[in-house]
Amino acid sequence: MSKNPPSLPLSPDEAWRRVHEQASAPYRQAGRFAWHFARGKLGRDPVFRGLVGRGLIGADRRRVVDIGCGQGLFASLLVTLHAMHARGAWPASWDATPALTRYTGIELMPRDVARAETSIGHLQPKPEFICADMCTAELPPCDLVVILDVLHYVDLQAQEAVLRRVRDSLQPGGRLLLRVGDASSRRGFAISQWVDRTVTRVRGHRVSPTWGRTLQEWTQLLERLGFSVRNIPMSAGTPFANVLLVADIA
Repeated sequence: MSKNPPSLPLSPDEAWRRVHEQASAPYRQAGRFAWHFARGKLGRDPVFRGLVGRGLIGADRRRVVDIGCGQGLFASLLVTLHAMHARGAWPASWDATPALTRYTGIELMPRDVARAETSIGHLQPKPEFICADMCTAELPPCDLVVILDVLHYVDLQAQEAVLRRVRDSLQPGGRLLLRVGDASSRRGFAISQWVDRTVTRVRGHRVSPTWGRTLQEWTQLLERLGFSVRNIPMSAGTPFANVLLVADIA
């Protein structure tokens, strides 16, 4: 009897379609808003697929701190990716992602923390969600810190203080993935700020003042704190001026 031929690796597009469906599915448990927000964020924001397709997470970075985690979408993404990789449903061009040993999500907004707990609080290993201000929350020792589009909510001095604490929490070989708006791109930065305020209102949160920096200023700050930095444009398909800073610590 002939054996079935081995299945072909998934294409990146098909793999991402499955990731999109599976990572957003748990949010049905928290209601229509949570589910539609998860689907929209994964489907339209280029950063999540960019992190995976470019291999920026790393298979060995198993202790993750997600600052400004919202409803915990990054945790759901990581668990989905690892399960797909374990099943062999994985594009040949994608690097493996870690099997989490610890995920800590820090979020200021109680509603988002409640949505996270309801949707993915049952995952294993159990994610920890902390309702706290990123300026004062304790950061556990970790291998990867993710800060996407939230650092501009605090003033310049507080931004530096958060990044110092991030540097101190990262273990040797650790990485910070920081997405920011490049204030030197005036039109794109203005559009991103307007959209950010609109989404904040829709999510039922108070709109706070924001503080921006140019890409050069962000890079200089991180290098002064001891990071080696590279930048990747991360606003493809959008009118924004978003840049992902990949900051590594020796």
